[in-house]
Amino acid sequence: MSSIPADNNQGFWSRVFHLYYDGFRSMTVGKTLWLIIGIKLFIFFVIIKLLFFPNFLNTKCDTEQEKTEYVRQQLVDR
Repeated sequence: MSSIPADNNQGFWSRVFHLYYDGFRSMTVGKTLWLIIGIKLFIFFVIIKLLFFPNFLNTKCDTEQEKTEYVRQQLVDR
């Protein structure tokens, strides 16, 4: 169980932290599952973004003013 005594002098956030800290510390299979989840999130948000969502405005415009004008023109003309 928890190594922290359950006294009422601890703050709410301290008790929440220690609950999760003790839970993660005693995990065995769960650590592997969290590692897999972390790797998948990294792939989703970093690798896929770099491959499929390039910075389109940097290829069309050089300055912030040109980018602003390009976006405004695209919104108005469509």
